[in-house]
Amino acid sequence: MKGKDLWIKILAETSRLLLGLVFLFSGASKAVDPVGGTIKISEYLSSFGLDSLQSFSLPFAINLAAVEFTLGACMFLGVYRRYASFLTLLMMLFMTPLTLYLALYNPVADCGCFGEALIITNWQTFYKNVVLLTAAVIAFIYNQRTMAGYTFKVYWFVATFAYVYCVGFSLRNYWHLPIIDFRPYQVGVNIPDQMNIPEGASQDEYEYTFIYEKDGVQKKFNLDNVPADDSTWTFVDTETKLIKKGYVPPITDFIITTFDGEDRTEQLLSDTAGVFLLIAPRLEYANEERIDEINNLYDYAVENKLQFYCLTGSDESAVSKWIDYTGAEYPFLFVDDVTLKTMIRSNPGLMILKGGTIMGKWHYNDFPKEENLDKFVESALLKPMKDEKDVRLITNLLTFAVPLLLVWLYDYRRNRKKQKDSAETNQ
Repeated sequence: MKGKDLWIKILAETSRLLLGLVFLFSGASKAVDPVGGTIKISEYLSSFGLDSLQSFSLPFAINLAAVEFTLGACMFLGVYRRYASFLTLLMMLFMTPLTLYLALYNPVADCGCFGEALIITNWQTFYKNVVLLTAAVIAFIYNQRTMAGYTFKVYWFVATFAYVYCVGFSLRNYWHLPIIDFRPYQVGVNIPDQMNIPEGASQDEYEYTFIYEKDGVQKKFNLDNVPADDSTWTFVDTETKLIKKGYVPPITDFIITTFDGEDRTEQLLSDTAGVFLLIAPRLEYANEERIDEINNLYDYAVENKLQFYCLTGSDESAVSKWIDYTGAEYPFLFVDDVTLKTMIRSNPGLMILKGGTIMGKWHYNDFPKEENLDKFVESALLKPMKDEKDVRLITNLLTFAVPLLLVWLYDYRRNRKKQKDSAETNQ
């Protein structure tokens, strides 16, 4: 291979692998948290005046993750190289101008391209997309110079399996809690620690500009040359500009109050026996299929002298309707619904605190049955419940990797046999 061809080959392969890895990561990070993806899609629709399409937010979020994941798998594994590189180029031709618009006008705080796994600014997103667009152009032009990981006969399986797997993975994380929690309210986290600012942490730095007027002419001054002692100048206004952001605690908005405004945050965080928190961002939309399990949890808490509260962002009228419908006897406290959605991706969901530490979180589909309550609570109060999720994560990774590896081995052996038979025939 000549020097020029070698460099083109290296450039094309580098572009292919970069696109494959980024799209795989982007699709997987969205699939881990489909509820978060739905919230982000809803923000986009609201920003562009498309609220009539809000009901499609969830299926769109799941399919967007699956499409990105499938394109990433095809690019990384060298499957359908021409079609995959073309579709990747089309996506980048759409996303790059869109992210430039986001950077210029900020209709949403961040693009959400990597879900909660990696949050970057709109300008950083645009610069990232410029690099990816360049890589997509190169990968498309030289797609036939890149390596094919499989033969054409099994391309259909790799692409279909990647798409179906990602949809299934998304649904699993929607029907239960995300396997990986990238938000600050992770199991094992101590909430008060996450709210504190460490000693010596960097502070916000501001630039102050003072506007004074003299003889009808206004002039700006900084702190060093402000004419405060010169009576010929008249003070007009002050401008303040943030030039460097200081340390921001991971948790800044955890405030629990009664509906009368009484703060109960410290009371719940300081309880060392164990606190059951039924979390329902909006009772109006809360799932009503687990009412018996919820009431059983409350009865257990009362019998064992443990606190039980429902935290909601709904108003008192919605609380009254919920009580009338479910017969709920537990007390209700108010928390901003955005905070509650950040705490747990389930409506309702369950969280157990002990001394301010999150001992466990559960989706309503995983609420325990009455016969399992003793074991369930004892395990939760003994230590933070992380181990089971680690096993599920490994299982899901193997579920994706093992079938692709087995198909690759089959494809490789079949192709070698075909080549050997062809060579023998030619002899």
